[in-house]
Amino acid sequence: MPHDVIMPALGMAQDTGLIVSWLKKPGDAVKTGDALMEVETDKAVMEVEAMADGFLAAVSAEAGDHVPVGQVVAVIADTADAANTAAPASPSGAAEPDQARGAQGNAGQDVLPSGEDIIMPALGMAQDSGLIVAWRKKPGDAVAASDILLEVETDKSVMEVEAGHDGFVAAILADAQQAVPVGSVIAIITAEKPENAVARSHKSAPAHEDEASRTATAKAPPAAPEKPRTGGSPVSGGRILASPKTRRLAMEKGLDLSLLVQHGVPQPYHVSELALLESLAPSPNAGGVAPSPASVVASPMHIGARVAASGCDEFIAWLADDGDIHLEPRLIWLRFAAAAFREATGLGDKTLVVETRTVRTTDGRFADADRSRLSRPVSAAGHQVPSLVLRDFSGSPITAATGSAIHAPVLTVCREREDYAVSLDYQAGQLDEDQAIDFVTGFAERLGEPLRHLL
Repeated sequence: MPHDVIMPALGMAQDTGLIVSWLKKPGDAVKTGDALMEVETDKAVMEVEAMADGFLAAVSAEAGDHVPVGQVVAVIADTADAANTAAPASPSGAAEPDQARGAQGNAGQDVLPSGEDIIMPALGMAQDSGLIVAWRKKPGDAVAASDILLEVETDKSVMEVEAGHDGFVAAILADAQQAVPVGSVIAIITAEKPENAVARSHKSAPAHEDEASRTATAKAPPAAPEKPRTGGSPVSGGRILASPKTRRLAMEKGLDLSLLVQHGVPQPYHVSELALLESLAPSPNAGGVAPSPASVVASPMHIGARVAASGCDEFIAWLADDGDIHLEPRLIWLRFAAAAFREATGLGDKTLVVETRTVRTTDGRFADADRSRLSRPVSAAGHQVPSLVLRDFSGSPITAATGSAIHAPVLTVCREREDYAVSLDYQAGQLDEDQAIDFVTGFAERLGEPLRHLL
């Protein structure tokens, strides 16, 4: 079947991309991973790769065109004959803001306010939609450009999306737990506080539904249920939706988020729900047994991953040749690991200390390595307790290893032929399962495509 090539969002606040040049011509045979075109954003020029084998066809945008994110710019056909007969996609079919707005409402609905459109970003080159996990702001809320507006789930991880603009949330145009096409307008931010903020589903609401009641519902905080309801279940295939900070604090207090599910408290969960959770937790004096953080820490956990080494090897060579930056690979991985760990655990601006080791030596402990440029040394953390240990066994014959994560999670990188074997060992009380998976996924993505993540 043919595969669409879309204009990706290479930045959270990006709504268009400039096609610098096409690296393949219509009719050319392409392989997965081949560079198809060069796209310029406000930060850099990036190559967009083919996500399928076939033949390039139906090219609908030329070099020099500014193309909305999510618009189909070409098609990869299965055969050469199909490529010759494929019709170009119409540029007018792009998800322009006005069209995207109109597609989400009926004629009888209120006109949306004018302001800065927030679109569903493409967090991966092959992504055509994103699942809204949770909105972190409500209609009418004031926001700064760096505030987290919502959480979006792709096939790889959950990412926090920043507002990108200062102002007020004048409209939210998709509900939590909705999958929305890339490029669709999902929110509007205005400079002035709106008189009547709008809240809608991505698909148009029934014409008889009162818009004011929808807005009032969106603004109202979730109320605790009057009596417990059993039979509640997690969403997203068994996963309990909660912010990283909420998960971390619940773990530190020995609280079980599934109690909120059992009592019918609507997801996703934030820090404000922890007070309710504490009141629901069983008391030892009442015959129940409250979970103990010490008992939770007893279970060792392990996650493994495999990443092609070519991307990182080429990046290290490029740093040396073009940037005259010569670094041991683990000093680059130190930055990758710190960034992925901070993102997965929701540490925010807190100091993050990572200890690095090789087979026989310990390099030292470093603070906030993800906030240090590659061309500058990493700040030593002295004797501060590390939150993470990074072991570089890539220069040894070892191809797999399990670490004793008594004091902190241990991330190990080994080399096996043309791949890196990555493993994470941790105790159940140090990270929850979702955090561990997000951490390994984030590190593996950075290891496989370093330049993309650094930019």
